[in-house]
Amino acid sequence: MLRYLFRASRRPAGALTTGMVVVALAACAPVQHPTGSATHTDDFGTPVGSQSVREGGELVMGLSSEPDRLDPTTSSSLYTRYVMNSICEKLYDNNAAGQLVPQLATALPDVSPDGLTVTIPVRTGIKFADGAEFDAAAVQTSLQRHLSMKGSQRTSEMGPIASIETADPAHVVLKFKKPFSPITAALADRAGMIMSPAAIKERGDNFGDHPVCVGAFKFVERVPQTSIVVERDPNYYDAKNVHLDKITYRIMSDANIRAANLRSGDIQVADTISPQDVGALVKNKGLHLLQSSSLGYQGITLNIGNVDGVGKPSKQIDTPLAKDPRVRMAFSLAIDRRQLVDVVFNNWFELACTPISPQSPFATPDGTACPAYDPQKSRQLLAEAGVPIPYPVKLQVTNQQDQLRYAQALQASAAEGGFDIKVVPTEYSTLLDVQKRGTFEALYLGWSGRLDPDGNITRFLQTGSGGNYGGYSSPKLDDLLGQASRTTDVAKRAELYGQAVQIIQQDNPYLYTYRIRVLTVHSTRVTGIEAYPDGVIRLGKAAFTADQKG
Repeated sequence: MLRYLFRASRRPAGALTTGMVVVALAACAPVQHPTGSATHTDDFGTPVGSQSVREGGELVMGLSSEPDRLDPTTSSSLYTRYVMNSICEKLYDNNAAGQLVPQLATALPDVSPDGLTVTIPVRTGIKFADGAEFDAAAVQTSLQRHLSMKGSQRTSEMGPIASIETADPAHVVLKFKKPFSPITAALADRAGMIMSPAAIKERGDNFGDHPVCVGAFKFVERVPQTSIVVERDPNYYDAKNVHLDKITYRIMSDANIRAANLRSGDIQVADTISPQDVGALVKNKGLHLLQSSSLGYQGITLNIGNVDGVGKPSKQIDTPLAKDPRVRMAFSLAIDRRQLVDVVFNNWFELACTPISPQSPFATPDGTACPAYDPQKSRQLLAEAGVPIPYPVKLQVTNQQDQLRYAQALQASAAEGGFDIKVVPTEYSTLLDVQKRGTFEALYLGWSGRLDPDGNITRFLQTGSGGNYGGYSSPKLDDLLGQASRTTDVAKRAELYGQAVQIIQQDNPYLYTYRIRVLTVHSTRVTGIEAYPDGVIRLGKAAFTADQKG
């Protein structure tokens, strides 16, 4: 089974502590996951290692959705993470075993005994893609931007930071108002991506139009709705292990087209393979399937108070769905979660009832309890709330086939519980904008997931957070999440998250539905492609096999 490991070592008073809370998904290969009547085995891919490969060539990836702006501070798209993974390294990363490991940092953080001072040792003697020097001051500039820039999606992920300082060119010091145990995990994603200070100064809010970081590749160009091109960065500190000359991310939202291009060889890798296609693709001897469970979840955000845009003070929306918890509870009861996920996705995906994965050490009966499917009770609650039956709900969803298929099946399921769901297909990039602006009633989108549960809950449900797209506010939930972030005790955190889930399932600001399996297919002409449970496909060290041409 997948499991998480935590480590927080102790030193004598006055010394620093190694690792605040180091979260890891332990290596278990292969791992089998029963989903419905099927069993699936993880395959994360393997690094090139000692394999004989050909230097050079252009790899083309079929990207299932258009990323938002390539700015790690403001981005909220999984697909942006795919591209940024090649061009913008982080202080920390997840390895194939799911462990947090240094990347631009040189070791895990040292934490003071009171948990308020976190010291991060960083690389020196390396350069950004524009030739600027990488050092602690550069790290400070990026972290401060993530923390305080208007419109930042990273602020809540970084916790209650009081200041960001440099002790010397090789050490960054975070001072916290209160201890924040998820910080290392947060810095293993976009909050830990470090940008060239020169590029930040030159481009300001437009950094994402031409991002400059430390990475195996550097940004070349973007053609909206068509492609993003990156090329090998000769300044990269580990350039000897970068084999490709170029990667082109080709936007291909149609799953059937991605599958056809894989078969033809026009693309060498594709993400988010549909459960409708995966069976046929794996029979092709020239293709290989990578798969794993996901740390994330899919579900429905209900707009309760996002009137003026995400992060702004919430205002009560004058609809029964927004105002009355009974209507939202009824909606939850009207979703036949198990039946929908098994039937729509051919037993490839897994049930998700809460933001806490059942494999997590934070999993408790309260933290993973699944809402019942009870259409009769749903209708009863709607009647008690005095609303018309069927109650109409406008659900905006991406126009990808699998998402539309699920939304349409949900439409039929919820009808039994007294809901009339109108499914509104929307372009993915437009939907990201819609959720930030709050111009929706109900919105179906998921989250790719993080190792620490704080990254799967607080960002979306804490009052005023930059990811609280539904404008939900609960002082009691805020308090529980704050308590959980301040302790390193796993059992205590698990108990607190269980209490948090109870509040979430009473108020239902977000309706959790299922977890995908991360399904990635690549040509056997290439190797070194890896895909982990964090949802990110890693191409930075990929290569064509020795007998193939790019």
